[in-house]
Amino acid sequence: MIVTLMAPEVIAVLIWVGIILLTGAIEAATMDLTSIWFAGGALAALIVLLFGGNIYIQIGVFIVVSAALLLSLRPLFWRYLKKNDIKTNVDRLIGKIAICTEKIAPDEHGEVKIDGKIWTAIAQEEIQVGEKVEVLAIEGVKLVVKKPE
Repeated sequence: MIVTLMAPEVIAVLIWVGIILLTGAIEAATMDLTSIWFAGGALAALIVLLFGGNIYIQIGVFIVVSAALLLSLRPLFWRYLKKNDIKTNVDRLIGKIAICTEKIAPDEHGEVKIDGKIWTAIAQEEIQVGEKVEVLAIEGVKLVVKKPE
């Protein structure tokens, strides 16, 4: 049977609801499958509170349920989400030589051609059309290049 809430219980309800909202917001911002499990623990603790459990039982339920959700469900969800990653093998371009097709000024975009494809590129030095460049890294959809040594 659900008990009638007194002033301290109302504060506890607000705390648990606050934890649910806070951890849900953190999860929505990070999408890292880390904090959502604590929202589940806080929900379980809130249910215990509504059925008359004292603060020690609430905290215990929060810890146990959060840990159980984190340790059991996170790996399953993480594996599912990783299946949907698209493998592009774009990292194979790092270290390769490309040809500049549009002048690259320091810290400005230009273009290079590598493996028959045109890429946007940036460099710390000026590179003229026709010069060879080495791919150092990939930042988003841009190649970071430099003149080979």
